[in-house]
Amino acid sequence: MSRYLTVTYYKKANGQTDEAMAVTKYLKNRDIQEASIILDFKDLKVLKSSIGGNVVPRDWNTISSYYYKVYTAIVTRLFEENGHQVPEELLKSAEESTQEEDVTEAEIRDIPVEEE
Repeated sequence: MSRYLTVTYYKKANGQTDEAMAVTKYLKNRDIQEASIILDFKDLKVLKSSIGGNVVPRDWNTISSYYYKVYTAIVTRLFEENGHQVPEELLKSAEESTQEEDVTEAEIRDIPVEEE
C-alpha cells in the first residue's frame, strides 16, 4: 500500500522541463529535499508544493485535481488504498477535461505564488 505521490520537476540540458512521478509508502530524505510536490493520501494533505523555485499554495483540492487529471488510475488507487473515495469534484473535473485539451504543467503554474 502506497501513501504518497511525489513529483519532481527538473530542467534538462536543452532547457526543457521534465517530470518524474513516484508513489511510495514512506518518504525518504531525498524525496523531501528534491521533490517539487508531495501529496499525502492518508491525511489528504499537500506536504510540499514548489514549482520552478516558486511556492504554490498547498490547496489539496486544486493540486489533487490537477494530478488526478494527469495520473487518473494512480491517484484513484492512492485514494482507495488509503481508505478514501475519489471526491465527486475530481470525478466531475476529469469528465470535463476529457472534453478539453490535455492538461499541461502550465495550468498548475497559474496558481498564485505565495512567498515563503
